[in-house]
Amino acid sequence: MNFTGEIFVRARTMISEGPVSYVSYIKENWFVGIKNRLLQEIARKLPGAMTLRPLLHRWRGVKIEKNVWIGYDAVIETAHPELVTIKEGAIISIQTLILAHFGGWKGSVVIERNAFLGPRVIVLPNVVIGKGSVVAAGSVVTQSVPPMTLVQGNPAKAVAQAD
Repeated sequence: MNFTGEIFVRARTMISEGPVSYVSYIKENWFVGIKNRLLQEIARKLPGAMTLRPLLHRWRGVKIEKNVWIGYDAVIETAHPELVTIKEGAIISIQTLILAHFGGWKGSVVIERNAFLGPRVIVLPNVVIGKGSVVAAGSVVTQSVPPMTLVQGNPAKAVAQAD
């Protein structure tokens, strides 16, 4: 057994020792996985926040509308990019992390029109960032954000709302 296989068997054994058997992985086609990771790495480093980066993420399967700005070093769901939708005019700042699966959870993430995600924001699965909402830098979004709302913190909480 190779090193990776040994780690997987140990992890699976540890997880199934409790009262509930739970396997914390989601199957993925190896070719698609390699393609997604390569395109993700290229998109993280190359210039072109409104041109090249959105194009590379579209090739991966992320649903991205026009006029979307994706900052340097942003990571958008590596294994299941088809679960992420970014609508027109949204801004994804530098080093933002958008996850659509995490520790066995799996759910879509939708960034609505004209939403703004500040630097180093983390968005967890099954979340909708409402139209025109702002997520402050460093926030961790665990629940959906209503339209035209400013949220901040870990977990992100509403601090202001436009009329």
